[in-house]
Amino acid sequence: MGSFRDLIAYKKAFALSMEIFFITKTFPKEETYSLIDQIRRSSRSVFASIAEAYKKRRYPNHFVSKLTDADMENGETQAWLDACLACNYINKEKYDELDKQSDEVTRLLIFMINNPEKFK
Repeated sequence: MGSFRDLIAYKKAFALSMEIFFITKTFPKEETYSLIDQIRRSSRSVFASIAEAYKKRRYPNHFVSKLTDADMENGETQAWLDACLACNYINKEKYDELDKQSDEVTRLLIFMINNPEKFK
């Protein structure tokens, strides 16, 4: 395995974060230092934690710990998506699409957490 950039989980988390970045550009300015910053930060932390985990893959406990951090940040992103929907900043269709992508990242992270030996 070459780089963390080759990991499907990394690619999907990065793509989701970029989609969130572009969507939040349309949110009201008063959300700049609250919802926008929070959802951008948490979604970026997912792919960054995956990259960090990959660099620690020789140490299974560290690898799993960083992956659980990524999963935690992904959960936070989902909570912020709930707020985006509730505030009518995104429609239900976009919410469902982003939530599905986030769920897919969760499944990939859980696989990695449960099978750290496959990533040595």
